[in-house]
Amino acid sequence: MQAEPDHLPIGRFAKAAGIGVEAVRFYQRKGLLGEPERPPGGIRRYGQADVARVRFIKAAQRLGFSLDDVAQLLTLEDGTHCSEAAEFATRHLADVRARLRDLKRMEAALSQLLAHCDSQHGSVACPLIASLHGAR
Repeated sequence: MQAEPDHLPIGRFAKAAGIGVEAVRFYQRKGLLGEPERPPGGIRRYGQADVARVRFIKAAQRLGFSLDDVAQLLTLEDGTHCSEAAEFATRHLADVRARLRDLKRMEAALSQLLAHCDSQHGSVACPLIASLHGAR
């Protein structure tokens, strides 16, 4: 018997949402996803609204939002807080750009260290390892 789209047991719900059952429970413990009532002698059932909520969570995570950020975004999801959501996203974008600058610096430093490795043929000391020992 096939479950109705708004009456999914946890396994089918997790599959429809593209996550595992343990992720469902994790999101519930974090307060990101509600836990449906368990009818007497029955099992909890999830609906399409729950699937949509998980998809929202996953989409936000793909944009680099932490679960704490996602929780804040979920409080703004009714669409009436567009300016607040935009401010939140602007701050997040600034963080992303700062991380990109840091990653570019790391890339340059590693490239330089690797260039030293290539130029040290036959040397016992590895410039990469030596620089990491001297790093502060």
